[in-house]
Amino acid sequence: MLPSRVFLFDVDGTLITARGAGRSALGRALEETFGARGPIETYDFRGKTDPRIIRDLMLAAGVAAARIRALMPACLAAYAVALAEAVGDGSRVETLPGVAELVRALGARGDLLLGLLTGNVETGARLKLGPTGLWPYFRVGAYGSDDPDRTRLPAIAAARVERLTGAPVSMAQLTIIGDTPLDVECARACGAVAVAVATGQHGFDELRACGPDLVFRDFGDVPAAVARLVC
Repeated sequence: MLPSRVFLFDVDGTLITARGAGRSALGRALEETFGARGPIETYDFRGKTDPRIIRDLMLAAGVAAARIRALMPACLAAYAVALAEAVGDGSRVETLPGVAELVRALGARGDLLLGLLTGNVETGARLKLGPTGLWPYFRVGAYGSDDPDRTRLPAIAAARVERLTGAPVSMAQLTIIGDTPLDVECARACGAVAVAVATGQHGFDELRACGPDLVFRDFGDVPAAVARLVC
């Protein structure tokens, strides 16, 4: 059966929290690659792609744009190593309320397809989700490693859905689920359904003010969440 809807989830703050593992790992990678961390302790990571974060931090540290571009692959490789160590046995990764049950409920339906749309590079997303057991449910993904501009990721995800299923998918068939105003903006920019959930660092009222199609405090009530998402 071809999917009628595609649900694309953000990772950090939406599916899981890794309790700062990403920030600490990136700081280590920046030191190893550039010899500087930039204003990493105050920089707002929320909703941004990993390459954009690296570029912003290193520009703030006075690193030339050409050097940032040249060393980006090395920095991301160092980040993957540091993140694997930070995640360790997985005890640092916490699945957010109702998420595991929601993903399994949606993934069990033949008329739906689950994927990821995240600022994480693919390796980072895999490392963070690996301990949860949920990675296999996400059959496609668009990542920060595909493009540093988050608004370009829905088209990449749609192309991968088409390659997987053999059928084109319209932007109206995509539902983008995230915990930041930038996730809502990303959905709005491409004509996808925008769903916000206040399990990250933005409150319910702040997210609702961004005008998503649906907004949740969390996914703790799984039957209600499924009913609202697939109506």
